[in-house]
Amino acid sequence: MILTAVILMDLLTGIEFDLFVPSFPQLQTHFSLTPFWVEALLSVNFIGYCISLFFVGGLADRYGRKPIILIGLITFVIGSILCLCEQSFDFLLIGRFLQGIGIAAPAILSFLINADTYPIKQQQFLMAMLNGSLNTAAAAAPVFGSYIALYFHWQGNFTALLILGLITLVMTVFFIPSYKLPTHKEVILPQKYIQLIQSRPLMLLITTLLFIFVPYWIFVGMSPLLYIKDFGVSLQHFGYYQGVLALIFAIGSILYGFIIKNSNHNLKNMLSITLWIFIVSIIMLVALIISNSENPVWITFAIIVFVIGQIIPSTLLYPICLNFIPQAKGRASAILQGGRLIVTAIGLQIAGFFYVGSFQNIGIIISSFILIAVIMLFFVIRNRQLMSI
Repeated sequence: MILTAVILMDLLTGIEFDLFVPSFPQLQTHFSLTPFWVEALLSVNFIGYCISLFFVGGLADRYGRKPIILIGLITFVIGSILCLCEQSFDFLLIGRFLQGIGIAAPAILSFLINADTYPIKQQQFLMAMLNGSLNTAAAAAPVFGSYIALYFHWQGNFTALLILGLITLVMTVFFIPSYKLPTHKEVILPQKYIQLIQSRPLMLLITTLLFIFVPYWIFVGMSPLLYIKDFGVSLQHFGYYQGVLALIFAIGSILYGFIIKNSNHNLKNMLSITLWIFIVSIIMLVALIISNSENPVWITFAIIVFVIGQIIPSTLLYPICLNFIPQAKGRASAILQGGRLIVTAIGLQIAGFFYVGSFQNIGIIISSFILIAVIMLFFVIRNRQLMSI
């Protein structure tokens, strides 16, 4: 039941983003919003998440995982209730902000429950399995979100998040154990984060993972406006375009998890494969940008290639990142997630500001992030300390 509770936390974390994005066109019409303010529903959530996670990591290292997760889930539930207010866009923004603050705890600490128990090899397998289950849910989320929005409007999606938040809260109360706290409790000071930032190998890992994660979320955030509003994709079909990305990542993660469990893998060779997959995805995106493609199938296919490339580094590098400084797992996770959210929020607002109803500007932003990921991954491969872990 512990693993079930952890999966529920990851499920909530995944669909918190994907479930309601099909409602963007409805929200834009209901509140008379510009694309910039529609994307603000994501950005304000990321800001709340980012503020929270820098406290969550240190508090969890000091007071334990379970109480911090419970506080986060309660905050998420309160935010979900505020999101149901249809009279004021301000209340919706506040609710999304509180959802971001609350979701940080289960998002960061759920995997740490496994990291506290298993060695790195087993953690990598569990990471693959959790990625698989999480992204299977994320694949279904936009499909369900589209139909929920179709029949119950945008409020239906936030009601679904509220119900899942309550279920996860109950499961956490009854099935997540309270682990023994460390004898020496870390003092929660900014200097503790500075110590991690000063570790060049760790920051190289974090920066690389950050730029590997961000392009996907920029695409997911902008695709509802692009596909539904400007390409004319129906609300019923939109979820399948977005869901296939997470489904492929889920299947690939599960298969890769069994591969690394049953065989010895060469980290350098595995990451080199990722490097070439990313390069292929950049070439495809550039072709779509030059042609200013309006074909959602080809655009989705180009992103699928990139998503396939994400599987190996997200499975292998994330556990290494958390265990690089064992006594600071929570803070390392906080820096990684915080950086991802900050850069994603900036990328989304830039994409929203320059959005003109075509893929061209979105494609330029996404391909630029992937190019940076390629450069950073090249330096990771050349780092002997990291390759020897």
